[in-house]
Amino acid sequence: MLSINPKDIPTSKLHGYLLGAVAPRPIAFASTVDADGNPNLSPFSFFNVFGANPPIMIFSPARSVRGNKTKHTLDNAEATREVVINIVNYDIVQQMSLSSTMYPKGVNEFIKAGFTMLPSDEVKPFRVAESPVQFECKVKDIIYTGEEGGAGNLIVCEVVKLHVNEDVLAEDGSIDQHKIDLVARAGGNYYSRARDGFFEIPKPLTTLGIGVDQIPTEIKNSTVLTGNNLGMLGNVEQLPTEEAVNNFAKEHSQFVGISTEKKHTFAQEYLQNNDVESAWKVLLIK
Repeated sequence: MLSINPKDIPTSKLHGYLLGAVAPRPIAFASTVDADGNPNLSPFSFFNVFGANPPIMIFSPARSVRGNKTKHTLDNAEATREVVINIVNYDIVQQMSLSSTMYPKGVNEFIKAGFTMLPSDEVKPFRVAESPVQFECKVKDIIYTGEEGGAGNLIVCEVVKLHVNEDVLAEDGSIDQHKIDLVARAGGNYYSRARDGFFEIPKPLTTLGIGVDQIPTEIKNSTVLTGNNLGMLGNVEQLPTEEAVNNFAKEHSQFVGISTEKKHTFAQEYLQNNDVESAWKVLLIK
C-alpha cells in the first residue's frame, strides 16, 4: 500500500488523491449576490448536510490551488451572509458545469449558463428555477482553514426555507431518489449519476445483530465468503434453530454432504439475493 505524508507531495497532487478517493460528492450549486445585489452562481462539491434541528448545511469554496485566489461566492457570503443552495440533477448537469467557468467578477452565471433566476422568499440571492430542490440559507459562520492555495473556507448555512419540485416526490410525500435523478462529483472530470448505482441496505436500527465476531470460525475464515457477505450474516439477531436447519435440509437435500467450499458458494448465492436466513441454514447444515 502506498503511504504518503501530505507535506511531502505538491498540493495539486494531494488534491487529486483527496478528490479521487472521497467520492462521489454531492454538489452545492450556490447562488449569492454581492453588496450591490449582482448575482453569482457556482457549484461546489465540498458539501454536505450536518443536522436537521437546526437544519445546517456546509460547503467550502476553497482557495484555488494554483493561484491562491478566493472565490466570488466566498466574497459574497462574507458581505451579505446569505446564500441559496440549489440541488443538481442530471437534467441540468451540463449547464451547471458551464457555470463553473472562471468568469470575471460581475458576470451573471445564470445568464451565461441559461438558467432562470427565481426570486427567493427569505433571502436576496436568487434560486435556480430548474433545480429540483432549493434551500434558502442564512450564513451562520465561516471557518477559514488556512491561507495557502487549496485551503478550505467552510460556509456554515442554516436553512430558513426550502422549495421542492412536486415532480420529484413519491406518493408518501418523500423525495423519490429515482425521480430526482441526482448527480455527484468524483475525481478528475468524472461525475456520478446516482440512480444508476442505487442499492438498498436495511439500517440496523431496530435490531441488534450478532456481529461478525459471533459467526462460527469455519464460516468467518471462509475462502469464498467476502467481507460484505460476513456483514450480512452478522446482521441477524439470532441464528436459525437446529429444527429450522434440519427442516431446510430435508427440503434441500442437494446441500447435504457437500464440501465446505460448495456450501459456502451456495450460501453466497442466497446472500446475493438478500436471502440471509436461507444462507445461514445452508451454512449450518451438518
